[in-house]
Amino acid sequence: MRISIVLLALTLMACSNEPNEEERAAAVAEVEANRIPPPEELQLEPIRYREIEKHELYGAGCSFAPTGGGLAAVALAMPDTGHIIVDGEMLTLAADKGSAELPYLARSKYDGTEHSMELDLDQDAGEEVGAEVSDYPATLTIRNARDQIVYNQSGIAQCGV
Repeated sequence: MRISIVLLALTLMACSNEPNEEERAAAVAEVEANRIPPPEELQLEPIRYREIEKHELYGAGCSFAPTGGGLAAVALAMPDTGHIIVDGEMLTLAADKGSAELPYLARSKYDGTEHSMELDLDQDAGEEVGAEVSDYPATLTIRNARDQIVYNQSGIAQCGV
């Protein structure tokens, strides 16, 4: 008889621990609020001379052009800033001064509020193509604010003055 009473008490306790409708709704809402959407692929637009002139982006650094994308650069890596165009808007990223220094004072990493950019180039495979200008095989990776990769392309980084 004592065993029956103990089992009955345990059964009642188990039933009382089940979440009610309100607790279930709160749990579902919490899961939905913390769900991270998949990254949306970023489409970079070419940085043409008119944008370079408008934003006064002259000087030393590297420009990146993806393979199969023509000669137009889609990213600029300069000593203090990096630049990309997204949805018609020029975005300026701050150089990560703790990251590796690339040729002509460019940096390998740049940070912004919505995106970060990493330019990885093979300095040993550089080829001089003009006076103080060299081309390097490179990969450009851009991450969103959630640190998800939204752009990752191989191509050529042209570095010079």
